[in-house]
Amino acid sequence: MAQDKILALTDQVVASLNVILDAIKVVGKEQVEQLDPMIITQASPDSLLSVESSSMDVVVFISSSFELPSDQLLVNISRVLRAGGTVLHWTSQSATGKTDSSLKGKFLLAGFLDVLSAENGQSFWVIGKKPSWKIGSSFSIKKTSQSLPKVQIDDDMDLIDEDSLLTDEDLKKPQPLPGDCEVGSTRKACKNCTCGRAEAEEKVQKLGLTMDQLDNPQSACGNCGLGDAFRCSTCPYKGLPTFKLGEKVTLSGNFLAADI
Repeated sequence: MAQDKILALTDQVVASLNVILDAIKVVGKEQVEQLDPMIITQASPDSLLSVESSSMDVVVFISSSFELPSDQLLVNISRVLRAGGTVLHWTSQSATGKTDSSLKGKFLLAGFLDVLSAENGQSFWVIGKKPSWKIGSSFSIKKTSQSLPKVQIDDDMDLIDEDSLLTDEDLKKPQPLPGDCEVGSTRKACKNCTCGRAEAEEKVQKLGLTMDQLDNPQSACGNCGLGDAFRCSTCPYKGLPTFKLGEKVTLSGNFLAADI
């Protein structure tokens, strides 16, 4: 079985081998004495330019403070890590809640997953994993078909007949409401007439015409139906609209509005 490749970075001039091995133990690597990590001191973002991409299984950064040299360092660490590789930021200082959240936020922004933090009283660390997939990779999503639940109807169940819910009163055919004026053999205005028929009848009464003269108009001179311009001064139809002899006189809306 091939041995994991480990890269140890430190911002210090001299790195303690025991500290490096303790940090590697946090990653879960046993028998650290048999490991041979690559060590880079006074590390900066440019220090990783010579390291081949996707060549390391673990990258440990041992720092004298919580702050990273720059956010670009995490980007370069992600480049040299293999898919699913582990990154660890180790410091001997104790952390506060604000510092903890800030460091984990930087790991997440750099694209690392499963970011966790911990401390043992003498040191503090943040650990994360590089995604197992590469940027730009694609995969298919299996669609699960969802079928509607089956409803079982027992033949012995008592079903309610909808017609049985109706009463005799519900089955009666509704009667149309009467209009505003009374309906009979002849139409006449009702007491509270609002359609204008009462006003029309009042004007007809002023003219002194009977209903027979309106239903079957006759003219001795033959000019009564032609309009007021042809009617004499004593014509009983004066003021009415034009009409044909023998046909019922129709009172138009203009007649209702006329001032007689």
